[in-house]
Amino acid sequence: MSDLILIRHGETEWSAAGRHTGRTDLPLTPEGEAEARPLAPYFAGRTPSFVLSSPLRRARHTAELAGLRDAEVDEDLQEWDYGGYEGLTTAHIRETRPGWSLWEDGVAPYADGRPGETAEDVGRRADRVLARVAPRLAASEEDGVLVAHAHLLRVLTARYLGLPPSEGRLFLLATARIGRLSTEHGLPVVSGWNQRPVPRAHG
Repeated sequence: MSDLILIRHGETEWSAAGRHTGRTDLPLTPEGEAEARPLAPYFAGRTPSFVLSSPLRRARHTAELAGLRDAEVDEDLQEWDYGGYEGLTTAHIRETRPGWSLWEDGVAPYADGRPGETAEDVGRRADRVLARVAPRLAASEEDGVLVAHAHLLRVLTARYLGLPPSEGRLFLLATARIGRLSTEHGLPVVSGWNQRPVPRAHG
């Protein structure tokens, strides 16, 4: 079974400011583009069995800068829907909800009453992605790639390991960093995490 490589998109204006960026479709900043470009030599010479991307442009642009231009869009790879907390920082939210934690306390509804997502909601989306890619990983010797967002990828990693979605809190993932999900003796493991892209050695 091949590995699953996870890529968080590069920096955006809101990620740099610590603002929760769920469904707001922001572009990469120039710094975010600069962060993503070193992914291209990392993938040079690799032929992933598949590349799936969030539909949001910060993820799709990161995939393009990484040289992964044939990425398939997967709607389930969108970031957590933060509801009424979209665009707010944790410090701002804690002004009215002291001690608030996304993982434990969830989000407020939108102003029109529509709910955002719970950790369990995001976990169900992650489970669907994992179910879809499992046969593709099993059928190929080449790794698969997901290009998406911090909280979604953290939840997906927790679910890959058989943990509750809220345990994604354990897996900090910075912008334009890489994670690798693998197996050891048939069991799911994390074989690399929050890594800067390093070009492959040749020779």
